[in-house]
Amino acid sequence: MQLTGAEVVIEVLKEQGVDTVFGYPGGTILNVYDELYKHSDEIRHILTSHEQGASHAADGYARSTGKTGVCFATSGPGATNLVTGIATAYMDSVPMVAITANVNLPLLGKDTFQEVDIVGITMPITKHGFIVKDVNILADTLRKAFRIAKSGRPGPVIVDITKDVTAAKCRFEPASSPVERYDDPVIDDEKLIEAAKLINRSKKPFIYVGGGAVISGASKILREFVKKTDAPVCDTLMGKGAVSAYDPHYTGMIGMHGTKASNKGVSECDLLIALGARFSDRVVGNAKRFASHAKILHIDIDDAEINKNIRTDASVVGDLSEVLAGLMPLIDEKKNDDWNAHINEYKKSYPLSYPKDRLTCPYILERLDFLTSSEAIVSTDVGQHQMWTAQFYRFKSPRQFLTSGGLGTMGYGLGACIGAKTANPDKVCVNIAGDGCFRMNMNELMTAARNRIPVIEIVIDNRVLGMVRQWQTLFYDKRYSNTILSDDADYVKIAEGMGCMAIKVTKKSEVDDAIKKALSSDIPVVIDCMIEEDDKVFPMVSPGGAIEEAFDEDDIREGRV
Repeated sequence: MQLTGAEVVIEVLKEQGVDTVFGYPGGTILNVYDELYKHSDEIRHILTSHEQGASHAADGYARSTGKTGVCFATSGPGATNLVTGIATAYMDSVPMVAITANVNLPLLGKDTFQEVDIVGITMPITKHGFIVKDVNILADTLRKAFRIAKSGRPGPVIVDITKDVTAAKCRFEPASSPVERYDDPVIDDEKLIEAAKLINRSKKPFIYVGGGAVISGASKILREFVKKTDAPVCDTLMGKGAVSAYDPHYTGMIGMHGTKASNKGVSECDLLIALGARFSDRVVGNAKRFASHAKILHIDIDDAEINKNIRTDASVVGDLSEVLAGLMPLIDEKKNDDWNAHINEYKKSYPLSYPKDRLTCPYILERLDFLTSSEAIVSTDVGQHQMWTAQFYRFKSPRQFLTSGGLGTMGYGLGACIGAKTANPDKVCVNIAGDGCFRMNMNELMTAARNRIPVIEIVIDNRVLGMVRQWQTLFYDKRYSNTILSDDADYVKIAEGMGCMAIKVTKKSEVDDAIKKALSSDIPVVIDCMIEEDDKVFPMVSPGGAIEEAFDEDDIREGRV
């Protein structure tokens, strides 16, 4: 059948099972939007307040479901406004297809109004980029984009289409079946045997879980692996929920703001088993002293990660769920009673703590955790509140925690929360934001209100850029250069003005009622929580320090730092 390019775009989206698109229209993409209008009963479009919000929403949709998120933007500034969201998805291996439109083919390269080379701009932050100049290859290009986005280590793909291609006609043949992923790497059996021998010989194993465990859907077999190896297990920001926070083997997060039990355990183990993790600098600290007493076994789908940041003693390249399935018959059922008792003593001696005499972010998170039975989808922005969320909300399942781990994008969380709630209407979706982050993309509250998407936005409001101030306090002799947000902005009035319910919380006794009201609301709710400006996230590792030297307020007070 003969279809226009715009019709081809919509037909391929339907083939791929796309039910939601986040975006913002403009001149060059109007043909696509006109066709989308005719299919609004099949594909829902969420009009965001800004294209960056659309890319973050597509990201949150993808992270919370495992499906590929889709966003639309027009040429020029519309396309460039997607860049931060694309980079965020790239750093955290999130499958996304960003579809943009460009000026007509004869006008390319002539500095035409709203013309940019968006494929060139995004080349370093996408798995692949296409510019489509011929309607006859449009369908196959879009199908290829979805295949690339989901295959291997997932990531974003951009498809830029000239406007005349969206109007031109071609013969369209529907795909016989949805496009499958490209084949994952073939697992090397000898590498599996070598890995199993290391595990079986180990007396003090420790498991370090990264985002790959979530992406690969390996949570169920990972939990069986933890039980069979009887090994303590820690996670990264990206790995939250792959192992339940309620698992007795779980020791908390590792790294700069990880628990002392995790950091000390990794530093003392004789085998570190890294599963779907990339040894980020925020995890490793001083690389020369990281897990210095251990052999390191690294399992990852991306062979480029092997020996990139930390030298390993053994490695297996492949999809984590498949590698663990191959390993399970090869490893012995173990009982590491003495080792686990030692780690449990660390957990008892160095629990996470916070001031109990006033309203704090950890208290708010503990109450949120209790009132949602640890089952909410929680997104965050970046900073102190992000670390407190990772520490104090007890994630039970994968895809519950959505946060910008690699890029550290302030303003990410609200868009991601909207995307997650759109994909998961029956689940509670909450964004935790610092007031500095909230200011960046608060306009997306209008998106949530207009579409009656009842997300909950909890603003941790200390009127400073909290994490940067913490560094200035500890390492810059309290020179608070441009980190004090000294204005009279009233977030309750702002939120109400955008069509949301808003509640101000100033003391602990008000927290439960505010959260309960938010949970029962059918419109977006903002809870503005006033905390002290100098509350700090502990434990903490000094820049360049070894993770075993994580310190807290007691260490500072007693002169151990």
